Amino acid sequence: MGHIVAVYGAYGHTGRFVVEELRDRGLVPIVAGRDAERLRALGPGLDARPASVDDPASLDRALAGADAVINCAGPFAATAAPVIEAALRAGIPYVDVSAEIEADLDTFAHFADRARAAGVVVVPAMAFYGGLGDLLATAAMGDWTAADEAHIAYGLSSWHPTAGTRAASRVSGRRRDGRGVRYTGGRVEYHDDDPPTLEWPFPEPVGTRAVIGEFTMADVVTIPSHLRIPEVRTYMTVEAARDVMSPDTPAPAAVDERGRSAQTFLVDVVVRSGGVRRRAVARGRDIYAVSAPLAVEAVHRILTGRAGTVGVASAGEIFDAPDFLRALAPHLSFELAPENSLAPSPPAG
Repeated sequence: MGHIVAVYGAYGHTGRFVVEELRDRGLVPIVAGRDAERLRALGPGLDARPASVDDPASLDRALAGADAVINCAGPFAATAAPVIEAALRAGIPYVDVSAEIEADLDTFAHFADRARAAGVVVVPAMAFYGGLGDLLATAAMGDWTAADEAHIAYGLSSWHPTAGTRAASRVSGRRRDGRGVRYTGGRVEYHDDDPPTLEWPFPEPVGTRAVIGEFTMADVVTIPSHLRIPEVRTYMTVEAARDVMSPDTPAPAAVDERGRSAQTFLVDVVVRSGGVRRRAVARGRDIYAVSAPLAVEAVHRILTGRAGTVGVASAGEIFDAPDFLRALAPHLSFELAPENSLAPSPPAG
């Protein structure tokens, strides 16, 4: 029998993908969350364990006998700390799929020393936002130990947000008092400026597209956590930004047997050191669905002794980034461009 992995928030949109990915990989899921009825509805043969983040004993029962836990329950501002505490009590690795900048910063700030002392691996933001961008930036860096800038451009065909995405966005918005976020001068800053609209020359078949600049995602936490890059900038295609910000955009709809939506993505990462630019690109489908193999591959590598450190660490620090990305070949394509080959200069605007 494979390793046993508890999934907290297993009946959520991303949680369901994670449970199926675990089963496909021969790992054994424990499904956990607040709603016992929704856990049972996931189907027979699953070990369902109701648990609430405000009841530590229930979390301990949910994690009993597990080799690791994946937290898929947002908002992570409310769930990350209690589930990490339970993982530390159990002495097992913790991975989450948070895209919440403030929650991810809290994880690094509050648990780095304790997780290291306990010899436990904690990996926040091991998902499309935060984890994938960090892996791509780390792969693009290659033998560089520092760079001047990192640019992460998200070429999404659309973005139909889940209920969890909307809830997390509301929580983050309240924590920021509605301000924007940027990473500049080696730190996170909050600001009231309107984000600029720029153009980004994505590789084909996407091509040059209008993007919202400073559409800041969890990459501004994960990348600087281990790479010496004082400027980390993220961009989002205008159409996808409008989708996710509109209250009328429906939730994602499944169009294939795996439950994936029709959404496609291209993530284009460029790092610059002096006059030299390096580029890494990933292409795939459905940002929520692809978060599952990212999180499950991370857990599998930790449990099989392929993690580079203990304590709180981002994906790019703890794993061999190019090897990790190539291992996701069934789910996304990954390529490194030759140095300076077609790598765009930072957009002006």
